[in-house]
Amino acid sequence: MPPIFAYTLEYDMKIRQTGKWIAIWAASALFPLHAHAEGYQVNTLSTRQLGMGHTGFGLKLGAESQFFNPAGMAFMEHKVEADASFNAIMPTATATVDGKEYKTDCDASTPFSVFGAFSILDNLKAGVAVYTPYGSSINWTDHWPGATLNQSVKLQSFTVQPTVAWRILPGLSVGAGLTLTWGSVDLHKGLLSGSQLDQLIHIMAPQLQVPSFASITPASAQLKGNAGIACGVNLGAMYDISRSVTIGANFRSKSMMKVKAGKANVEYAVTEPTIQGMLAQRLDGLSKTEFTAEMPLPAVLGIGGSWHNDRWTAALDAQLTFWSAYKSLDIEFKGADDLNQHLEKNYHNSWLVRGGVEWRASRKFELRAGMMVDFSPCDKDYYNPETPGMTKIEPTLGCSFNPTEWLGINVGFMYVAGLGVDDASYTTKNIITGQPETFTADYKLHSFTASLGLSLKF
Repeated sequence: MPPIFAYTLEYDMKIRQTGKWIAIWAASALFPLHAHAEGYQVNTLSTRQLGMGHTGFGLKLGAESQFFNPAGMAFMEHKVEADASFNAIMPTATATVDGKEYKTDCDASTPFSVFGAFSILDNLKAGVAVYTPYGSSINWTDHWPGATLNQSVKLQSFTVQPTVAWRILPGLSVGAGLTLTWGSVDLHKGLLSGSQLDQLIHIMAPQLQVPSFASITPASAQLKGNAGIACGVNLGAMYDISRSVTIGANFRSKSMMKVKAGKANVEYAVTEPTIQGMLAQRLDGLSKTEFTAEMPLPAVLGIGGSWHNDRWTAALDAQLTFWSAYKSLDIEFKGADDLNQHLEKNYHNSWLVRGGVEWRASRKFELRAGMMVDFSPCDKDYYNPETPGMTKIEPTLGCSFNPTEWLGINVGFMYVAGLGVDDASYTTKNIITGQPETFTADYKLHSFTASLGLSLKF
């Protein structure tokens, strides 16, 4: 075999193998669709309750009880109630890699909620809720060192929940809601790093005289997918121990989110024609492949209690999220079984503890304060920067102004202080050598949330 032919054949075979690894790595990028653990779980489903630490399992909140504890809606005193909340979440995350700090450039996330309820009988209520239980965005920029794990991601989910609540006895009620949830993801992820491209050129085409690409991400994939409707239930019970003390329990079931036809698009930051052509020859095919994936929305169990009199209300909640259901993510490619992925996640169950107080200063003005402690379900050895999950301390403040008996204007604020995670790592395969490669960084996170809401009662 002539030497030049042997070289060309070897070159083509290596490029094919590299293209396969790049495609597999791109497939692995999909898993942030389910990255809504404590990192993306929305704690802004009510402006009023945000100011009070987002408590609600043991509180009679009228229409808003549809989310926190449907049984609480059975104690609604008005014929019709409607509440709406609009939020702006402004997060900032940092990663320190080899002593250098990299900061995200994030747009504000805008989750919302709308609750409506009405009386059928004195002890029977019904309603409909629309809210965004999960969703956020993070942008690490295109050329930071962890770009092959994540450049940016935007997650959205929406839930519609019809609900009924029945007061069985004067102090005992139950409630149930059917949850219909769907969502979408828009993810950008580097397919290989600049240093890996340098290595690839050195192996495959050492005769090329090109500058180092170490400072850029040569090729990236944009992955977009829509998850179909997933069904679940939201159940609750509430009991008055006395005139001043109420307890409640809430259970939201596990449901499955399914992406049936996700699509990818490859983008290039390399302008040198020979190198871009070499990459495009093997990467452009990703834009023609659809993927499917399934992932669980884990079950949630909450218990809480409240103490109240004419001027004061205090509440304490504990919530357990069964993240142990998320052991792995399986991705299947249509017509390309060799690219199918089984990705280990190994999440563990996590607690969220909330407390808050409300003071009714007058008939028209109320003040609130609260605190949440949100424990991370993430393992440090499976730590991906698309969701910089860590234990968080979240103080809150809020107030309401009621200009009339039927109108309330609510304002809430929350600050999230992540406790930080050092030496957090995630291991992937090097697309050139096929050997394990670990990215390690120290992460920090904080965010500020402003919330505005309206309440109507007739």
